This record gives sequence, structure tokens and C-alpha cells, in this order.
Amino acid sequence: MSSEILSLISFVESYLTWLSNLPETWTSFSLPVIFIALSLVELNYPKRILPLKQLRRSYQTNIGLFVFNSTVISLLSVAPLVIVAERYSNWGLLSNIANPAGKALLSFVLLDLLLYGWHRASHNFDGLWMFHKVHHNDPYLNVSTAFRLHIVELLIITALKAAYIALLGVDKATVLINETLLTLFIMFHHTNMVFAGEKHLGQVFIVPYLHRAHHSTERSEHDNNYGAVFSIWDRLFGTFIEREPKEIGIKNNSPQTVSGLVKFGFTPVNPVPAPVYQMSADINAMIAEAAYYKAEKRAFTPGNELPDWLEAKREILRMVYGDKSIQQQSIDSEGPFTFC
Repeated sequence: MSSEILSLISFVESYLTWLSNLPETWTSFSLPVIFIALSLVELNYPKRILPLKQLRRSYQTNIGLFVFNSTVISLLSVAPLVIVAERYSNWGLLSNIANPAGKALLSFVLLDLLLYGWHRASHNFDGLWMFHKVHHNDPYLNVSTAFRLHIVELLIITALKAAYIALLGVDKATVLINETLLTLFIMFHHTNMVFAGEKHLGQVFIVPYLHRAHHSTERSEHDNNYGAVFSIWDRLFGTFIEREPKEIGIKNNSPQTVSGLVKFGFTPVNPVPAPVYQMSADINAMIAEAAYYKAEKRAFTPGNELPDWLEAKREILRMVYGDKSIQQQSIDSEGPFTFC
């Protein structure tokens, strides 16, 4: 096992060295190419057969959200991170490492650890989950789900990455490489596919079957497998599971449009619904008795039965629940009523 890990490290180092010699345009060009390739794979060899209409809508919403985020603030490009790297690359915790490939590899591993911690915090704190739940509400997990992120979450992630770059002293080329590889891995593990050797590869990396469990509707399942690239963090910190979820997404209905998702990110995690009360048999009896006395006072003159009942109803409900807690239109209607 140790020899396999050493071989992997050697391969990654040589790959990072090769990437660092590529022009920036090649790294940017690779992302849409891989996205299209993964889309074709999941369409032709899907793990789950998804309704084409709903899958098309998922793609449209996720790509639309990507465009919206890019338009509002250019966070999905790495421009802000490159600016930070150009300013702080000459100092930082990694500045004394002479081997560029080793420095790049270590920075990538530490970036993945940072994102693991952030991802786990997003599930544990309601203030962060409020925005992160936008990513989880896609019921048709596919490669485009990688881009279903709320703009506020992107702002926070970018700020964290900027701090990490300044602290470690990561240079511009390494930032470009890290962001390219990270995006490729995230697209990969969201892809709706299955392939031979997937579980073996999952010993080291987060693969589709592991991340699919993370998108389960069940909290006992989706509060696991937080890693973006390496599965070692989940194994190390006790958040690793291997399970095929029955359902994908989040429970209860949630919006599936770009504007709806932006608003959805600002809704409370557990909104307190207005309590609904059914009138008990005792209250109905009190209303009936009060209405009877009103009819008795007018000598049971016909034609006033409904006004008597409604007036009695107002008086009894006001007496039991108070004026401010009753919606007037509910009082005037038949059936259940709600508190404001």
C-alpha cells in the first residue's frame, strides 16, 4: 500500500510539473471540454435513469446560476485569487520549499483539507447551511450540479481561498493549477455515472458513488463524505460512508429556478410555520350556546341565524385566544384558523 501511495505522489508531482508549463489558456480550455465529455458519459452510461425533461431543467438551472454568479461578481474565474497570489507569493509558510512540484502538491492537499473543513462546517451550522442547501436541492444529481452554488457561499469560499493563498504564499501558476484540478474533480464526482474500478479509486479520491451518498435526502447519509478531492479526510475524521441513497436532494419542496434558488438561500433553515389550530368540540359548543342566547334575545326571529353565529364566534375566539393572535379573515371563515 505504501509503495502505491509513493507511486501516486510521484505521478502527481510529475503531472503538476507538466501542468505548470502549459499556457493559462490550456487550463481554462480544459474545463468546458471535460464538462462536455462528462455530460456525454452520464447521458450514455448513467448510474440512475433520470427523466430527460427534469434533467434538462436541472442543466438549465445550474448553468443559469453559473452565469448569474459570474455576472454578479467574477468569482467562478480565478481572477481574485490570482491577484492575491501575485501579491503574496514571495512570502508564506511554503515559500522555503525549493521543489516547485512538491510545493504545488502540498498546497493542493492543504487546499482540499481547507475545503473539507469548510464543507463540514456548512452542514453543522445553520447560518452556513442556509446557503449551502441550494447546492443540495437538485433532485437530479448530474455534472452540472457542481455549479449549483449560492452567490454568498461563493463569496465566502473565495475569501477563504484568498486567505489560504496569502498564508501559504502560493504562486500564480499553482493557483491556476489548483483551481483547474479542483473544478475537474468536483465535476467528476457529481457525474451521474458508474465505472469499473470506482470503489478501488475511492480508496484515495472522492468518486461519484461516494458523493452520491452525500447528496442523500437523509441527514444521516448526507452529513458524510465531505471531501472534494481526497477521501482520506473523511476516513481520518470519521465521516466516511459507503451507501447508495434512495433519494437525492433535500426533503420538502424547494425552488428549481435561478431566481428561486437565489431567494431560497436567504430563507431560514427551519422556518417556524404559523401554528394551525382546529376548533375543538368544546369551543364549537360555546359558540353554539352564545349564538342561541343571541337568538333568544330577539325572540328567535328568523333570518339572523348566520350573523348570530359569526358574532358569537368572534366573541368566543377573542375571549379564548385574544384579539391580536387571531387573523380576522380566518375568524370570518369556516373551518381551521391560524395564528399570525
